[in-house]
Amino acid sequence: MKKSPKKKSAPKRTVRRKSAARPKVKRSQESEPDRRRRAARILAALRETYPRADCALHHRSALELLVATILSAQCTDERVNQVTPDLFRRYPDAKAFAEARPDQLEALIRSTGFFRSKTKSLIGMAQVVRADFAGETPDTMDDLLKLPGVARKTANCVLGTWFGKNVGIVVDTHVGRLALRLGLLSSARDDKDAVKIEQDLMELFPRESWTYLAHALIHHGRNVCQARKPQCAACSLAPECPSAGTFA
Repeated sequence: MKKSPKKKSAPKRTVRRKSAARPKVKRSQESEPDRRRRAARILAALRETYPRADCALHHRSALELLVATILSAQCTDERVNQVTPDLFRRYPDAKAFAEARPDQLEALIRSTGFFRSKTKSLIGMAQVVRADFAGETPDTMDDLLKLPGVARKTANCVLGTWFGKNVGIVVDTHVGRLALRLGLLSSARDDKDAVKIEQDLMELFPRESWTYLAHALIHHGRNVCQARKPQCAACSLAPECPSAGTFA
């Protein structure tokens, strides 16, 4: 008796999980003058709470800050600070980074994640700094944006923190989240719309505060207004925040 052929099982379908939708900006009825006055009160509260807010990345030069900021992409500042002491001893200047062997550099920065692409960026950045800027980290937005691995957020950090130039505002995940929760956005569509978030904040806050503002918001986002469990009861910005007390 012939055995009936086995039925071929249908190929399994890969089920892709949908990523959670970004929280959208809710347009309030607050007038622009009222928003500006509230922004001034928020800035005053930040200055009182964090009078010495500064960049959390350890550095002793513009180049070290530039390198550390590149490494901080998709990585915590704490982890970067653990990696950079050995890194800077091995590569003390742009020439050393430009001539680095990729495999050796990768080994030193592996724990920061995306180490291959970061290695490529660091070596490429250093080669341009050595060739086009005589080994000195450039101090303008246009020149910094010519460097591999450097986008506006990184350039803003280096310009404001090291060179004292308030050209723009660093917008990372903390700044975006707090700007949305604090109701400071007028054109951005969500907390990841970095270009418009920066524009909205620059219109609300005085230029001389831009570098400080980013550092203070980042510090507040890490320690008080976290993504999952914001501590509204302990938040010095709660009186000015339309989102305070609305989290489950």
